[in-house]
Amino acid sequence: MRAAYVGRFAPSPTGPLHSGSLVAALASWLDARAQSGCWLVRIEDVDTPRCVPGAAEHILRQLADCGLHADEPPLWQSRRGASYETALQQLTAQGRAYPCACSRKDIEAALAAMGHPHQRHAELVYPGTCRDGLQGKPARAWRFRVEPGLLAWRDRRLGAQHQDVEREVGDFILKRADGLWAYQLAVVVDDAAQGITHVVRGEDLADNTARQIQLQRALGFATPAYLHTPLVLGANGEKLSKQNGAQAVDTSDPMTVLSAAAAALGLAAHAGPRADALAAWVAQWRLLQSAR
Repeated sequence: MRAAYVGRFAPSPTGPLHSGSLVAALASWLDARAQSGCWLVRIEDVDTPRCVPGAAEHILRQLADCGLHADEPPLWQSRRGASYETALQQLTAQGRAYPCACSRKDIEAALAAMGHPHQRHAELVYPGTCRDGLQGKPARAWRFRVEPGLLAWRDRRLGAQHQDVEREVGDFILKRADGLWAYQLAVVVDDAAQGITHVVRGEDLADNTARQIQLQRALGFATPAYLHTPLVLGANGEKLSKQNGAQAVDTSDPMTVLSAAAAALGLAAHAGPRADALAAWVAQWRLLQSAR
């Protein structure tokens, strides 16, 4: 029987774990252990062109080196296409999903014509061009018809949060023009399938939460509790990521990288063996969360 708490760490195998992703992994593991819960690992390899051969296995070895062992075998998104298709059909039947013929260039042109030229690095807000039909053009992708208005939720670390998804994002992609499933749909379907009750992940993913809550509600899924962890920044002040060349953590010396990850989470140093350090950090994490 599953525990009342079910958490997960869901890395994308576009490369091995770096120090930022190890912080998220440790936080999610600590949160599950502090609540006597179940901790799962999901390999988010749905974006297959970006996945690096062998990276998923490397990530699993890094986690094992650090003593972060999942309670069940990992789930692989690349094997879950039928479940995503079922969810898309459900949304389509509800009128919440529709085909879209727009390319990125089409969206930028439509926004410019509306007096909203796209700013570099800003969200490309979909203007709703295909909401009422394809206008004779072939479908490229599938989008989710978002609900208007402000959506509010509470993050366990960041506090009260809100977003107007229609104004700040627009109808977002569920299935891409290349036939691949979009992250938002896959993560919502898989969180529900795995019975995830608590999501602990990096703060860079907080902006996705309102979209995922809208999808959860449309599909009749429960909404997990969310906690977004602090980001690890590089020397240039930008968050560490595989895209900007973040180096893989060397787990041949697990206590060094674990201690750095624990420090990033505000936990005190521990000089003992790995198992003792992890147990001490679980106790510290429990106290930290009870004080929030």
